[in-house]
Amino acid sequence: MRSRTRTRGRRAALFISLFTSLCVVPAVLVGTTGGTAQAQTQTRVPAQERVPVQERVQVQERVQAEERVQAEAGARVQAPVQAGRGSVDAVGRSADRLPAPPTAVDGGAWQSGHLQGMAIDRAKGHMYFSFTNLLVKTDLRGTPLGSVTGLTGHLGDLDIDARDGRIYGSLEYKAAKAFYIAVFDGDRITRMNMDAESTGVLSTVHLEEVVRDYSADMNGDGVFDGDTAGTPDHRYGCSGIDGVAFGPAFDGKGGTRLTVAYGVYANTGRQDNDHQVLLQYDVRRWKQYERPLTEDAPHTSGPAAPDGKYFVYTGNTTYGVQNLEYDASQGDWLLAVYKGTKTSFPNYSLFVVDGSKDPVRGTIRGQQRPERGLLLSLLPHGLYDAPSGVYGWTSAGQYGLVSLDDGRHYLAEAGTVQVDGVTHQTGRAVLHRWTGVAPTPFAPLPSPGPAGSPLPSAVTPPAGQFVRRSQPPLRTLAP
Repeated sequence: MRSRTRTRGRRAALFISLFTSLCVVPAVLVGTTGGTAQAQTQTRVPAQERVPVQERVQVQERVQAEERVQAEAGARVQAPVQAGRGSVDAVGRSADRLPAPPTAVDGGAWQSGHLQGMAIDRAKGHMYFSFTNLLVKTDLRGTPLGSVTGLTGHLGDLDIDARDGRIYGSLEYKAAKAFYIAVFDGDRITRMNMDAESTGVLSTVHLEEVVRDYSADMNGDGVFDGDTAGTPDHRYGCSGIDGVAFGPAFDGKGGTRLTVAYGVYANTGRQDNDHQVLLQYDVRRWKQYERPLTEDAPHTSGPAAPDGKYFVYTGNTTYGVQNLEYDASQGDWLLAVYKGTKTSFPNYSLFVVDGSKDPVRGTIRGQQRPERGLLLSLLPHGLYDAPSGVYGWTSAGQYGLVSLDDGRHYLAEAGTVQVDGVTHQTGRAVLHRWTGVAPTPFAPLPSPGPAGSPLPSAVTPPAGQFVRRSQPPLRTLAP
């Protein structure tokens, strides 16, 4: 008995040693499935203890070598990916084995608005594309399976709540001062041209906080100037909403949150519009608010306020965060924007919020009256502009950005094509690998895609859960 105990002890010690040597990112706070928070005690590792540059280079070189071998072998059945967002079924059950994601998914050509965002359900083999006034569902070969039409507002970025498999998107009706989260039931989207109002595939939740900031009369003249950038109205320059993503609470108190990013008008003549504004909501309580979409009579059923409101200093952009995404393998938030036009800022097109840093209460710069709020930190990597103190990259992702939570991401390509003399909008999801290299941090992957096992630095959470990390993982190749 004593011998068996020692053997088990040696095996356990060996396992712990191997696990410790491989895992670079410790989990600090794990989000919830069904509302139960699971906390783990962990001390944040200071910056001076981060992984040495040489080790980062060696790991990245090893990953790149594996990718080359796999591409040359032409292997189409790859190693399983641990279940993360986009790799669950409609009730949040993890998939033990998933096929390798295709290197590209064609979203088709449609007589619609341009591509705004994408979301993937790998377990079911579905991709969703938002074309401003049209939602398209395809399989992973790009075959159309269904669509939702009849939207007269602006449908923007998309994401999937892994706990129930539904698709969430931003939806604006600016003339009516109505801003919603659209919630699509993907299982019920079974044919083309399903009407958004009458088929029961869509419910909506009103966001009162956005209405307040969008319609704010900032110059006090008693007149709201409407949907225009050329006005001092709109608090923080708010033009509505666009980017949406599920991920952990910024305040570290546990649970999955839906994060909603403001659109921000481009205006070089004001100083109060240099932050990205992010609202967080716990959507577990949203069933009580959900209502069918009725465009002729917009409803106001929704939470009175967000569960958290946060600010990221980036400089003014053109229409704010177009695509927002949480990358569970890095523990960071990706903000893809249209470049700003202020000459006092570097006007990057991708910013990354450092998920290891707690929000800090501080001054929201440039406001007409002194104002304090919860400030988030940019990841101190990539390009750096010393005068403004802003970090960022030059990257695509404004038309669609999807993390597979293992170091790989789909970036959207948008375009137009003429069909019988009529302009149609096109969209395509193309697989890339995060390298962190400046100025462009994504590298396209060869066909077929690489093995599905996470990169050495990845922490891929169980289905419906998210990890809030405490230590910066491997991020970049050495310059």
